[in-house]
Amino acid sequence: MKNILFSYLLSGYLKTFLKVTLIFYCFGLILNLFEEIEFFKNVSNSILLPITLTALFIPNMIIKLLPFIVFISSMWFLLSLRNSKDLLSLKVFGFSNFKIFISIALTSFLLGWIVLFAINPITSAMIKYYEKTKSEYSLDIDHLVTINKNGLWIKENIDIGHQIISADETKIDILKNVTVFHLDDDYSLIKRIHAKTANISKNKWDMKEVTISTIENGISKEEKLENYYLISKYNHEKITGLFRNFDTMSFLELLLNYKDLQNKGYNKIYLDQNLNSMMSIPFFLFIMTALASILTMNTLKKSNNFTYIFTGLVACVIIYYFKDLSLALGQTNRISLSLAAWIPVLAIGLFSSIGILQINEK
Repeated sequence: MKNILFSYLLSGYLKTFLKVTLIFYCFGLILNLFEEIEFFKNVSNSILLPITLTALFIPNMIIKLLPFIVFISSMWFLLSLRNSKDLLSLKVFGFSNFKIFISIALTSFLLGWIVLFAINPITSAMIKYYEKTKSEYSLDIDHLVTINKNGLWIKENIDIGHQIISADETKIDILKNVTVFHLDDDYSLIKRIHAKTANISKNKWDMKEVTISTIENGISKEEKLENYYLISKYNHEKITGLFRNFDTMSFLELLLNYKDLQNKGYNKIYLDQNLNSMMSIPFFLFIMTALASILTMNTLKKSNNFTYIFTGLVACVIIYYFKDLSLALGQTNRISLSLAAWIPVLAIGLFSSIGILQINEK
């Protein structure tokens, strides 16, 4: 009998979770579709392209909102149990408040790991395609910055044409084996600059052990310099800022290729932040379920759901801004970015643990 009731409890919670997820997906689809239509308004293409890109973008947004989806799902499910008197029936058959809570909380916890290992790689691939497709239709791209297995590559427009920069390796704000190609407007080579190292802490790059090859009237001339200064729109802060968005990188990719990503030039601090943020998701889902249980399981009386809906919305807003505050403290170096990812989990977890002990006594 208890196995049947346990299955009923889990299936009911998962159905509610899927309903809430679908509602969030539909709202996101409608809101983001307007943005995509605005982006493609000057492009002669069918409405299917904005709809397709919106459908690809929303799942990644759903993962970011997962703690709040789980919170609302838990409140909705537990309120329906209480108002239908099923909560009382479960207690008659030996299910305490704590047992009911731990059943759905562990389900949320497992859902978090399933999302990280099974769903996140798919959403990351979707975001990659989304960004690649939008970049093809962007009308104002006059530059390119990318980091791949061949190192760092930068393309930017300058007054006399274009310059393409490549570097084998990046260490903090130092580039190694830097090559700069100066091209005219017809993309003909004017000058080639090679440097052993370049300090890119400022927009005026300080290059060491430099060899400059220029082409005049078909004749190549070479000059060696100890120092050379190159003006670029990019410095270390701006380049790393472009790669702080890790939506295109899955949890598995971060976990398995952590060292390789550092060697390619990705900032260790932001790699750690993103890795810890992802790892905290299952624990965040667990404590959001605990918070929902505290708000809804303190009585068996049937009540007006509006009060709980309002309380839940206020709680979501507070937690959202608390997460932002924690992240802001990390970005201003008040605390480490890795710790900033865990502070909301620890703080809400401490509060929830006290509340769970109280509702278990009722």
